[in-house]
Amino acid sequence: MDENLFNPKRKSYVAIGNIYFWTATINDWQKLLKSIEFKTIILDSLSHLSSKGKIDVFAFVIMPNHIHLIWRINEMNGKEMPHTSFLKHTAHYFKKKLRHQNPSSLLNYMVDAENKDYEFWQRDSLAIKLYNSNIAYQKMDYLHNNPLQEHWQLAETPADYLYSSASFYENGNKYFSFLKDLRDEF
Repeated sequence: MDENLFNPKRKSYVAIGNIYFWTATINDWQKLLKSIEFKTIILDSLSHLSSKGKIDVFAFVIMPNHIHLIWRINEMNGKEMPHTSFLKHTAHYFKKKLRHQNPSSLLNYMVDAENKDYEFWQRDSLAIKLYNSNIAYQKMDYLHNNPLQEHWQLAETPADYLYSSASFYENGNKYFSFLKDLRDEF
């Protein structure tokens, strides 16, 4: 029997102009994003794509092995969608940093593929279109509360977790210049 019948792949289809709750996971759920340097790669990529007008980021959280975003894709980034550029760009810099800091750890991401030697992101990103404010705010609460979950315990309150947009919404902090207010969209 086909095992994919019971473990369907998530879909990451996104259309230009729509707002999505989007999740990307590090390959094999490894905790690559635990380090500040790797979180910074994520933030820099979001900032770059935002400054070019390719995306609008409304909410985010960077967890040790995955990220959640609420974002809108505004236009193509050259010949590819910005979320594809984001995944490629961050993977390139993950590889570069690991090659410099800890080359043996690259073995954890090695794959047998014709077009690449390493795979940092799982191929099953999840995209959920946010049709209304209720769903959008529910997803934003979920991602902001993610660091507080019992198995993570990364912060006492959502706003205490630095690698999240929670303090923007709770306290008006503007640590991340690329953030746009989701409340202005619905």
